[in-house]
Amino acid sequence: MMKKTIFTTLILTIASTTCPLLADEGMWMLTDLQKQNQVAMTELGLLIPMEQIYNPTGIALKDAVVHFGSGCTGEVISSQGLVLTNHHCGYSYIQQHSSVQHDYLTDGFWAMTRNEELPCKGLSVTFIDRILDVTDYVQQQLTADADTDPDGTNYLSPKYLRTVAKRFLEQEKITLTPGHTAELKAFYGGNRYYLFLKTTYNDIRMVGAPPSSIGKFGADTDNWMWPRHTGDFSLFRIYADQEGQPASYAPDNTPLQVKKHLTISLDGYRQGDFAFVMGFPGRNWRYMIADEVEERMQTTNFMRQHVRGARQEVLMQEMQKDPAIRIHYASKYASSANYWKNAIGMNEGLIRLKVLDTKRAQQEQLLERGRQSGNNSYQEAFDQIRSIVQQRRPYLYHQQAIQEALVTALDFMRIPATAKLVHALDKKDKAAIRQATDSLRAAADKYFAAVPFPEVERLVGKRMLRTYMEYIPADRRISIFDRIDREFKGDSDAFIDACFDRSIFGSRANFDKFIRRPGLKQLRDDPMISFKESIADGQAAIAVAMLDANKEYDNAHKIWVKGMVDMKLAAGQPIYPDANSTLRLTYGRVRPYSPADAVEFEAYTTLQGVMQKEDPTQWEFVVPDKLKQLYQSKDYGRYGLPNGDMPVCFIIDTDQTGGNSGSPVFNAQGQLIGTGFDRNYEGLTGDIAFRPASQRAACVDIRYTLFIIEKYAGAKHIIDELTIE
Repeated sequence: MMKKTIFTTLILTIASTTCPLLADEGMWMLTDLQKQNQVAMTELGLLIPMEQIYNPTGIALKDAVVHFGSGCTGEVISSQGLVLTNHHCGYSYIQQHSSVQHDYLTDGFWAMTRNEELPCKGLSVTFIDRILDVTDYVQQQLTADADTDPDGTNYLSPKYLRTVAKRFLEQEKITLTPGHTAELKAFYGGNRYYLFLKTTYNDIRMVGAPPSSIGKFGADTDNWMWPRHTGDFSLFRIYADQEGQPASYAPDNTPLQVKKHLTISLDGYRQGDFAFVMGFPGRNWRYMIADEVEERMQTTNFMRQHVRGARQEVLMQEMQKDPAIRIHYASKYASSANYWKNAIGMNEGLIRLKVLDTKRAQQEQLLERGRQSGNNSYQEAFDQIRSIVQQRRPYLYHQQAIQEALVTALDFMRIPATAKLVHALDKKDKAAIRQATDSLRAAADKYFAAVPFPEVERLVGKRMLRTYMEYIPADRRISIFDRIDREFKGDSDAFIDACFDRSIFGSRANFDKFIRRPGLKQLRDDPMISFKESIADGQAAIAVAMLDANKEYDNAHKIWVKGMVDMKLAAGQPIYPDANSTLRLTYGRVRPYSPADAVEFEAYTTLQGVMQKEDPTQWEFVVPDKLKQLYQSKDYGRYGLPNGDMPVCFIIDTDQTGGNSGSPVFNAQGQLIGTGFDRNYEGLTGDIAFRPASQRAACVDIRYTLFIIEKYAGAKHIIDELTIE
C-alpha cells in the first residue's frame, strides 16, 4: 500500500467532516467516497452501504456504469449486456443506419430478435475495472526524470504519463490483454494522479430507439430548458467473443454476460427524495480566475454562438427541403446546436448571476491569505495567469474562429492528403506515382461517400467564409485570403465556387478526370487543397504563438489550484477535482426551483405536457398518433402514477455537465429510477460556478422509458430481460 501524500490525506480527513455543508455540489472521485461522502450521503437519505456503490475489490453499482462512445455515459440494465443511454448519445448511430427507405430517425427502430440488432461501426463501450491513486508513484518518477525534462512539462504530458503508466504496470506485474487498457490522468492541475484500468468492447449493436418525435421532442427549442417532455433514450447491446472477451464485429459473437446489471424501480420519487448519479462528466473549469471567465465568454462562447448559428441556419434550410439531406446532416446539426445554445445560455447566466464578481471575491480571498502568511506564490501565479490571458486572448479568439468556421463547419475540408503524390510527381518516380495514385483513389472513394451533397457544402462554405471575414480583420486572416484578394478581387463566394468547380475534390467527375493523368501543377494550383493547407498553417502558427504562454499557464495554474484547495480545506470545505471525462459520482435531491420572481417549476412533468406542447406544423413538437392514442385511453400499464398521470421527466439538484448524458439516476436503495440527459438553462454557468439554488439536471423517468418500450413499441421481449422491482 503506497503512502498517501499530505495533499491527499488533508482532502480525506477534512472533507469527511464537512461534506454536509455543500452536499449538492461536487463531482466526486469514487475512490474517496468512503471517507469523504458517506456521512453526507447517509444524512441526505442513502440507504445502502458505500461498498454497494463502489468496491475496489468486489462487484458494485460502478461495474454497471459504462463510458458510451467517447462522450456519453450508459448503464447496463440486463445480464445480456443491454445498455441504456440517451437518444442524443445514440443519435449518430441511429443516423448511421438510416436512409430514405428506412428512416429510423423519423420512425424509430426496434429489434424484435437478436438477429435484427444492428452493428454500429465506430461505437465502443468501456468499463472501468479499477481506479488506483498513484500520486506518490508519479511524483517519484517526475523527480527521477527531472534531468530529462528541462521545460518542466512532464507532469501534464500525455506521452510522459503513458510511459509512467507502463512502468507502474510492469512494477505491479499487471498484464494488459487485447481490449484492456490503462490510462493515467492528472487531477487538480497536476497535484494528484489516478490510473484507470479499462475494458473496451467494440462490437456494439443497436437494439431500440424511439422516433425523434419522442426521443428528441422539443429539439432545439426545449434544449437546455425546463420543463422538458422528451423520451431521450436509446438501447444498445454489447457483444463479445465466445470467451466473453472484447472482439471486433463477427456474426458469431454473442451478447456479453455481464458481471453486474442494474435493478429498476417503479416506485418513482417524491419531492426531496435522495438521488445519486454516476457518469463521465467531460470538462468544467471551477478553478478559473475572473479574467479566464471573461476570456471564455469573449472567445469560445462568442464564436460558438455566432458561427454555429450562421451554419445551422444554412443547414436547416437545406434539411427541410430534402429527406436525404436531413438524414445525412441530422447528427451534425444536433451536435452543433447543442453547444451553440449552451454558449448563449452560459454567457447570459454568467452576467445575470454576477459570476465574475464571485470569482473576484474568491481570488482576493486567496491572495489575502497568501499575504497574511507571507506566501508570494499565489500572487505570482495570479499575476502570471492574468498576463498570459491578456497576451493570448487575440490568438485564442482567432483560433476559435478557425476551428468553428473552417474546421468543424466545413466537411469538404476533410479532403484526402495529396502530399505523397506531390512528392512522387516531383521526383518523377513512376512506382511511387502508381502507389500514391492507388492510395489517393481509395481515400477519395471514402471522401466522396462521406460528403454526398456538395451543393450543401458549397452553401455552407460561402456562409462560413463570410462569417470568418466578419470577425477576423484582413491583416490577421489566414493566407488563403491573399489568393482570394489576388485572383477573386476579395470575393470569397467566387473562391468557394472555384473550389467546387475546379478542384479535383470538387466533384467525382473532377477527380476521375484528374486521376487518369495526375499532374503536379494541377495539385499545386488546386484551390481546395490550398484552402486546407492554409487552414493547417494558420492553426500551426497560432499554436506556436501560444506555446510558451500555455506552458507557463499550466505551471501557474497548478500553483493556483493548490492554493485554492488548501484554502478551502483550511476552511473545512469539501474539495473535488475539475471534470476530465473520468468516472464520478454526484448526489442531491429531487427538487423544484424558481428561476425568477413569481415563477415556480415543479420537479416532474407528465405526458399531459407533451400534448399541451403539440404543434403539427412545427417539426420539433409533432406527437406520434400512437402516443396520442395511448394518452387518450390512459393505457399506461404498470408505469402510470396512482392519480392516472404518466410521468415523463424529473429534475435533481446534482452537479453534472456534458458527458453525464445517459448517466444512471439511482434512488436511495441504489435502484435505477431515470437517465440523466440535460441541464436547465439557468444552470449553464455550472461549468464555471455551481449554484445549488438554480442548477438542475433533467432526467428521463425510467417509467416513461419502459412505457415507450412496451406500450408504444410493443417490444415486450426487452422488458422481459430486465430486473424490475
